[in-house]
Amino acid sequence: MARIAGITLPNKRIQVAITYVYGIGDSRALAILEKLKINKDTRANDLVEADVNRLRDEIEKNFKVEGELRREVMANIKRLKEIGSYRGMRHAKGLPARGQRTKTNSRTVRGNVRKTMGSGRIKAGMKT
Repeated sequence: MARIAGITLPNKRIQVAITYVYGIGDSRALAILEKLKINKDTRANDLVEADVNRLRDEIEKNFKVEGELRREVMANIKRLKEIGSYRGMRHAKGLPARGQRTKTNSRTVRGNVRKTMGSGRIKAGMKT
């Protein structure tokens, strides 16, 4: 099993497998594999140890991934809250921060809150 940045890669195509690392998406995965000249259709378990080491070195030296990237994102959100910006207030209240409407939609961000009269009630004819 290949481990990169503390993540055990699943046995999928290597292009898909390295996207399990936080901070690496589809386009970045493809760019890394092209740079290292690794076939993108190779399975993660079929990689040679030398390829795994080259991949690990490339990712950990040239990109912010996993814990370091998570800390940076959290620090950015904390800074927005401290300076009292609109986006910071939206983060603090747990509401959408990028202009989405909240009258309808945004249930996942708000915690699936239903505030209309009939929603969530048990129908009169149903058993309890």
